[in-house]
Amino acid sequence: MASPLTGALRRLGLRGIAFFYLVAILLGPIAIVFYRTFENGVDAAWAALSSVETINAFKLTLIITAIAVPANTVFGIACALAIVRRKFPGKGLVNAFVDLPLALSPVVVGLSLYLLYGRNGWFGSWLTDHGVQVLFALPSMVIATIFVSLPFVAREVVPTLREIGDEQEQAARTLGASSWQTFRRITLPAIRWAVIYGVVLTTARCLGEYGAVAVVSGRLQGETETATLRVEERYQSLDIAGAYSISIVLALMAVLVLLAMTLIRPEEETT
Repeated sequence: MASPLTGALRRLGLRGIAFFYLVAILLGPIAIVFYRTFENGVDAAWAALSSVETINAFKLTLIITAIAVPANTVFGIACALAIVRRKFPGKGLVNAFVDLPLALSPVVVGLSLYLLYGRNGWFGSWLTDHGVQVLFALPSMVIATIFVSLPFVAREVVPTLREIGDEQEQAARTLGASSWQTFRRITLPAIRWAVIYGVVLTTARCLGEYGAVAVVSGRLQGETETATLRVEERYQSLDIAGAYSISIVLALMAVLVLLAMTLIRPEEETT
């Protein structure tokens, strides 16, 4: 039988391993980026962040995120309700296809969109004939971002819906509530934190998307260059401080989203 001291040493050992893993994989690289950003002072980082091209890149990133996150939030809630609360042919396939973006490489997603909307693609010639620009423009970048960030809200809401059951929803309908009233007053409050966490993950994924957008954007400075593409462009141009400074801002944006969720949650739970 193991002594209490042995058990304590084992727990400390596991904690040490976990801490070392986090430092080596997560905290270490972030610390290096922070150090390299301000290694030569603030001026170089500020010059990179205040350039017109960088500002436009961040604006485009925020525009794409502002479109993709609400779209995937609505889809994720509707898809989760269909999977958990409805019975229909092909339900298993829908449940599996929701996870497809997690299995596919973003570069493959971008290539697929290129084959669909390119000049010689399935829809490319028709779109060109009607004067619609999808590839190498905002629409293709939005579609690519929506695709890669699609599963997060649905995958957070599905287990929550299964856990809470549908007894209260059935009671509400029995008392004469409409489907919308039942959803707004019963279902949505019960799943709100699953939705919020899914939105946080979706937002972070949209802000950091690179692979799929890189294929379909065309990388035109000031037009179709997102913040992540701007990082690569600055790095390839040997503006290391600029690349790191943009990376830091992207990381801080994701951290702020997580902090906002953490700060809001206690207030919600005490009401």
